[in-house]
Amino acid sequence: MKQIKETKLKIIEVEKGNVFHALKSNESDFNGFGEAYFSSVTFKDIKAWKKHKKMTLNLIVILGLIKFVLYDDREGKSKNQQISQFIIGPEQNYARLTVPPGVWFGFQGYDKGKNILLNIADIEHEPNEIERKPLEYIHYNWN
Repeated sequence: MKQIKETKLKIIEVEKGNVFHALKSNESDFNGFGEAYFSSVTFKDIKAWKKHKKMTLNLIVILGLIKFVLYDDREGKSKNQQISQFIIGPEQNYARLTVPPGVWFGFQGYDKGKNILLNIADIEHEPNEIERKPLEYIHYNWN
């Protein structure tokens, strides 16, 4: 069973603008390339719940700060480890969050400015491989 994983990423400070690493093909989290896309979320807004049946997500916050909440109800997962929370952003905790297929996730804008994430997915978007539920589906206090 693939695990949820937070990987600290390297920022190379350069005089005229920094370089932010995301994902290399020789890393264990790289499962191939399907597509990359950006998504934004405004401050305090919540985008939840979604679960991919086949896609592995590699989420990197490139601007602002985003709180990710994951609900792992896959078979074999103990009840006390079902919900995980990560707050990620380039100024506070620059990391990549790898979310395997079968894990519910949602995210919330956590910075008053713009909040933008990059997803480097291992397969192309397929509408039929996504399951969606309303915010109330998973009991989590977003405040």
